[in-house]
Amino acid sequence: MSTRPSSSAPAEQEGAQASPAFTGLVTRVISGLVYVGLFIGSILFGSISTAVFVALISVLSSHEFFQMVKRDGKVPNELLGNVAAFLFPIAALGESMYLSALIFLLILAVGLWYVYSPRTRIADVAATLMGPLYTGFMLSAIVLLRDAVPGFPGALLTVGVCASLWVSDSFAYLVGRAIGRHKMAPRISPNKTWEGFVGGIAGSIIIWLILFATGFYRLNIFFALGCGIAVAILGVFGDLIESRLKRGVGVKDSGNLIPGHGGMLDRCDSLIFGCITAELILVIGGVL
Repeated sequence: MSTRPSSSAPAEQEGAQASPAFTGLVTRVISGLVYVGLFIGSILFGSISTAVFVALISVLSSHEFFQMVKRDGKVPNELLGNVAAFLFPIAALGESMYLSALIFLLILAVGLWYVYSPRTRIADVAATLMGPLYTGFMLSAIVLLRDAVPGFPGALLTVGVCASLWVSDSFAYLVGRAIGRHKMAPRISPNKTWEGFVGGIAGSIIIWLILFATGFYRLNIFFALGCGIAVAILGVFGDLIESRLKRGVGVKDSGNLIPGHGGMLDRCDSLIFGCITAELILVIGGVL
């Protein structure tokens, strides 16, 4: 009896092993495109749709944050935190006073909860406040950007700021895989390298130079370069901060909402610090 068919078994096994990896890649790409498509679509549609979308991703991110801190023994008031996380981007549609008022009401509500809940610890209070401030308040900068410039230029600027962080992440990953040798923060994020960090900055700069080239904004080339560098750096800080949170509670991802990507907080970690950095720089620099 011939044994030649058995020689093809390794090749068949390799194909079987490669199939799940390929399927996972396809799932990751499709879910990523859906997320980005909804994000960009909401921005293009207007300020109100942007606020609603950002409010949704904020409350999902806040929920995932609370699930992580509960693993660390904290008992946050999820209702207060998640409601505030949702309302922060909505409040960003109005005067800046509304954001300040919401911060006041959040601290007051959490303080009263602490007073009338004898078993609540100060760590629970801190976790409750951290959740919505870290997610909804910080992400409300996306709404402020969209609302600051009317029409298509405002939409393009907002998409550009977010894209500079997405492209930065992609460039950092590709450069890090290709030539990354020197670890950036091995105990917190072992895959991050200084080479990838530089590549990420380059990716962000490209998007900011495109924004400069449109001529829609009061940007000069040096200011655009500075924005690209600053936004990329703060985006990396945001990534590292979330990685530290996850490592501290022993989880790989903040959740499993987005197939192939993890949780919503995993998708927003760089936006949390990068977008508010862009908004502050553009306001201080007189562009907005």
